[in-house]
Amino acid sequence: MFRAPRLAALSALLVGALALAGCTASETDDDRAADSVTTAPSASTEPVEMPAAPAGLEAYYDQDVAWEACGDDFECARVEVPLDYAVPDGERIELALKRLPAEDGDARIGSLLINPGGPGGSGVQLVEAADFLFSADVRERFDLVGFDPRGVNESDAVECVSDAELDEMRSTEYDVETPEGLAEFTASATELGEKCAAGTGPLLAHVDTESAARDLDILRDVVGDPQLYYFGYSYGTFLGAIYAETFPANVGRMVLDGAVDPALDSAALVMGQAVGFENAIRAYAEDCLAGDDCPLKGDVDDAVGQIQDLLATAEATPLPTGSDRELTGSLAASGIIMTLYDNEYWPLLTSALDAAMYDGDGSQLLFLADVSAEREEDGSYLTNSTEAFNAINCLDYPAEADLAQMQAQAAELAEASPTFGEMLAYGDITCDVWPYPSTAERTEVHAEGAAPILVIGTTGDPATPYEWSVSLAEQLADAVLVTYEGEGHTAYGRSNSCVTEAVDTYLIEGTLPEDGLTC
Repeated sequence: MFRAPRLAALSALLVGALALAGCTASETDDDRAADSVTTAPSASTEPVEMPAAPAGLEAYYDQDVAWEACGDDFECARVEVPLDYAVPDGERIELALKRLPAEDGDARIGSLLINPGGPGGSGVQLVEAADFLFSADVRERFDLVGFDPRGVNESDAVECVSDAELDEMRSTEYDVETPEGLAEFTASATELGEKCAAGTGPLLAHVDTESAARDLDILRDVVGDPQLYYFGYSYGTFLGAIYAETFPANVGRMVLDGAVDPALDSAALVMGQAVGFENAIRAYAEDCLAGDDCPLKGDVDDAVGQIQDLLATAEATPLPTGSDRELTGSLAASGIIMTLYDNEYWPLLTSALDAAMYDGDGSQLLFLADVSAEREEDGSYLTNSTEAFNAINCLDYPAEADLAQMQAQAAELAEASPTFGEMLAYGDITCDVWPYPSTAERTEVHAEGAAPILVIGTTGDPATPYEWSVSLAEQLADAVLVTYEGEGHTAYGRSNSCVTEAVDTYLIEGTLPEDGLTC
């Protein structure tokens, strides 16, 4: 959810990070999980009729989808949706889907559509990591269907810049506290928007989340489910919540993990993440100092100060990396933040900091920054997540680019997050000069009439702070909150058996865990 001039590499949540994290368990976790399930009624086993297609969209709901084998065990398809829902008879675009069929066809429940977040994350990629993310029980009973939302990756996609230009965007820094630096960043943002408009065409005006939620209902229909089974991580929780608000009667079983509070404006989102990542870097420092091979010294304040010094050094004099690319301050910050998405990656950060601080070698931090941006060794990018991130956010969040407001916010960010706050300031400039200004309103989502929704929040989540999950669960008319006490972004697939059992029981049996369950 970042929109910051110096952290372009963080413009998409790390899709691959989730796939690499293992699920841990303990006896305590198992005991708590066994006691957590309530007697909430299961979803009805009676046949449910397919909902009627919205007027004017019958051709999209009735389309035949051709699934074809695409690699071991997977099937792929493309689905047509309207470019503009206000003009359903107008231009069409295509969405890419990839599914892993249920392992037990006789016990199959339906299709579980999954979204990894971002915005700009690829569900087509995410489903390839199904063995790491979803339990054997879920894989046995559901077709797992990854989809790339409009504007993303293998669907009709946002196209803006070349790979070389994206490299430059990710590494360039602007001193936005000076009039000259601010003017340079504004000019660069303006140029980016112009290139996106030229490369993408009319689609750029229609990659908003409300349109993506309408797409999701078409996908529900074409996979043959009368109600939507859905799992959304991070930004995917926002997409899921908007779907539930728009189509409450069509909600089946929906899990929203690492929630975005839909009522927050861009300033509140940035502040929440600034605090979240500051807390995360302090948690890392405390853990590092307790070990034997930590490159940091002193207490937690001292250790975090040494990381801040490294960032300042890289900004003033980029570090060599053994390649033709240097580690700038923005790339160093990207590499550090990448590891804060999962405490399983903290040893990688320890090694990278040791190399940078004592050997002047920025190669490990550069590698981590490239992983977060999905950059390959040959300089190509696996997806368009960085470009799609800006395009989607700028339609979802109205810009608040008054200079005095941004200056005040910059001071507040620097105080709340001495490590990352300054880098997150002035991000609204990108959307202020975007070719298509947002007309969206950030309001609470209630989804009156929807089936119960399961929300999961992680207490140490830096990217979607725990308070956002609490808020979303309170906003929704019928929702249950599960709390995972731990560090890192999201919980299912990387936490413990307590979370796994609560989610699996809900998805497979329709039985909710006790509201307020803590794992």
